[in-house]
Amino acid sequence: MPNGSAGLREQFTNFFQQFPNLIVERKRVIAEGDLVAIHAHYRLSPEDRGQAVVDIFRVGKHGKILEHWDSVQDVPETTLNESTMF
Repeated sequence: MPNGSAGLREQFTNFFQQFPNLIVERKRVIAEGDLVAIHAHYRLSPEDRGQAVVDIFRVGKHGKILEHWDSVQDVPETTLNESTMF
């Protein structure tokens, strides 16, 4: 993704056009210092098991996002224990 707000807008516009039934359920938001982490369940449609996503942002003094990292894992059909990803 290119730097700047124009690149971000273009990326998200294209993504939302490609997946108009996208469902994002925020599970946790954690902030400490200049870091913010968002743990969410992303599904491309109501039938989709989806992905567990953690987005981590480093935020500047004026609230602008300076850096972004993410971790993405598919939600499995079955698990070896009763713990969920959320």
